[in-house]
Amino acid sequence: MSEDKKYTFENPEYRDTYRHTVSHILAQAVKRLYPEVKLAIGPAIESGFYYDFDAPFSFTQEHLDALEAEMKKICKEKLPLERFELPREQAIQFMQERDEPYKVELIRDLPADVAISFYKQGDFTDLCAGPHLDSTGRVKANGIKLMNVTGAYWRGDSNNKMLQRVYGTAFPKKDELEAYLNMLEEAKKRDHRRLGRELGLFMLTEEGPGFPFFLPNGMTLKNTLIDYWRAVHKRYGYVEVQTPMILNRQLWERSGHWGHYKQNMYTTVIDKEDYAIKPMNCPGGMLVYQSQPHSYRELPLRVGELGLVHRHELSGALHGLFRVRCFTQDDAHIFMTWEQMKDEIKSVVRLFDEVYSTFGLTYEIELSTMPDDHMGDEKDWAFAQQTLKEAIAEMGKGYVVNEGDGAFYGPKLDFHLADSLGRTWQCGTIQLDMQLPERFALEYTGADGEKHRPVMIHRVVFGSIERFIGILTEHFAGAFPTWLAPEQVRVMPMTDRNIACSQEVVDQLTAAGFRVTMDARNEKIGYKIREAQVHKVPYMIVIGDKDEDKGVISVRERKSGETTQMELAEFIEKLSYEVKEKLR
Repeated sequence: MSEDKKYTFENPEYRDTYRHTVSHILAQAVKRLYPEVKLAIGPAIESGFYYDFDAPFSFTQEHLDALEAEMKKICKEKLPLERFELPREQAIQFMQERDEPYKVELIRDLPADVAISFYKQGDFTDLCAGPHLDSTGRVKANGIKLMNVTGAYWRGDSNNKMLQRVYGTAFPKKDELEAYLNMLEEAKKRDHRRLGRELGLFMLTEEGPGFPFFLPNGMTLKNTLIDYWRAVHKRYGYVEVQTPMILNRQLWERSGHWGHYKQNMYTTVIDKEDYAIKPMNCPGGMLVYQSQPHSYRELPLRVGELGLVHRHELSGALHGLFRVRCFTQDDAHIFMTWEQMKDEIKSVVRLFDEVYSTFGLTYEIELSTMPDDHMGDEKDWAFAQQTLKEAIAEMGKGYVVNEGDGAFYGPKLDFHLADSLGRTWQCGTIQLDMQLPERFALEYTGADGEKHRPVMIHRVVFGSIERFIGILTEHFAGAFPTWLAPEQVRVMPMTDRNIACSQEVVDQLTAAGFRVTMDARNEKIGYKIREAQVHKVPYMIVIGDKDEDKGVISVRERKSGETTQMELAEFIEKLSYEVKEKLR
């Protein structure tokens, strides 16, 4: 990174250091105004920072306002941040004298031979590894905002005391803070949970927390996405399979999931034998490949599956369609030779480009490399990582490296999508796997007539169809493109006299393959139009006496709000083109 950007928010390390410093300023403000409050921890996070407190009262908005004002004072005091270290026992005594039991517990859990670091700013000292800015004056007072308060168990353990977590954010410029807050307001309007209810897409119930119910409109949307997925994959040379949802314990032990992932799996007993509902499709895909012999002439073999998987997520982590306990994973497993690896990676990226551009989503790529607990030969890892780098570079795409964050069985590329608000979502993944083919003893017969071990790519485009629907709902604010909209056209007769003609229009549009409804209620046309707008229907057709006399329809477009008279055949041609080309 260039020197001029080193101390800007474009540098993630500086951004975290800045916001970590602000979390200490919050803690200092709390101790000034409410000295009886005990301190826990306060890290920087992606959206800002938080600090956990043990307070004898509940933080209200009035408390947050007072704290925010005190934080701004501390910034203007330009207090230097001074780092110092103490031996373990002195550090414990230091925090005991300040009556900070949570800090004492943290210190006791640190190794005995490690010097304990602290940061002092004016009348306030906190246990911390750092780093920090050199002065509270480096923080712009008008760029700080305390957002909200939630509950948080000490150290994330529900057996421990519930603390109060104060969230905040900070930017070096006031206009950057205002832009962020405006984005949050817009995000609230686009919340897929609210729009899901209003548009009749899905529902969540107490009877099945984390298990979404898809309603008629939601099923139309979901099936349209699946139809699109299938069409794209057919063009890219994939075949589709379906594997069982429940498979026995021996399979999951062989794949490694029983030993490493069992706490997230739903299990059952059938005929006195342990079984598990699949948390992922991969082991079943291995059995499909293994079911018959293969030749090098068949490779690469691209096998897709839209598999419903179940994972036990903590109830506190559940969030609409973004975090659920069952979802449809649009998996594909590509079996290939090592020599085919680069071309297959490029093919997958081209598929990703086509799909994401269809929805107007841009992306950034992250390469995760070999972790410490990896399996397999380091030479294979080096080859796989270099192949990923070369494939992306040859396509003219950039990437950032996430050192040591690959899976234990292979390196991967993660695709972080940016939506219309600039928020990022990790969806697509290209995961190289050198281990499952070994565990399942997968083979193919090479040109030399000998048996060889294939290498494999796991990859998903949507990631989870349910989550992707949530992302698209917020990306489009519920106003889906015509090709994707559950209801594409709503026909509205002006009076009962126009119902027969309106029904003919509905029948012709339906016969042409469009999703059409008619609102024949005895309501004023203005009310019907407003309701169709609330439901975000792309096209509204109004038919009155004058339209019937002229043999035309009055078409109101959601996007422009304009109404145009045209013949039905002309509208069908326009709509057909829009749907075929998947225009946004």
